[in-house]
Amino acid sequence: MKKDIDIPVVENVYVAIIHEWDEELLNKVWNAYLINDKDIAIEMAIIVSNGFNDTKKTSTIRHGLGTLQAKSFKKFEPLQEEIFALDNIFALSFFAENKLYDKKYYFEKNTINSSSLATIPLIEKEGIIAR
Repeated sequence: MKKDIDIPVVENVYVAIIHEWDEELLNKVWNAYLINDKDIAIEMAIIVSNGFNDTKKTSTIRHGLGTLQAKSFKKFEPLQEEIFALDNIFALSFFAENKLYDKKYYFEKNTINSSSLATIPLIEKEGIIAR
């Protein structure tokens, strides 16, 4: 029965969009990061991302991130500013403590911008955390 199914809640794992300096491009760029702020590692992390609105849709991109140790982060996708006019979803799946976790992180259109930046924990760079 449905009531017997344990669906664990994802806590202390985040997707953030960071605005940071790129030494190769000599410019500020936007990158997506997965942040594991848990006290344990997460394993087999997979993220599927895409952007959309009523008339447009981006390609679906899949990232196999493997294991993220406790209190760590990993950059997984460079972002072009053109997609910020779309709603963006990052669907995350991972294992921790022998349980499968799933969560979707949303960035509504036009919410990724320089005026919304705040210091992101662990990374200590300016960015935006998904809701």
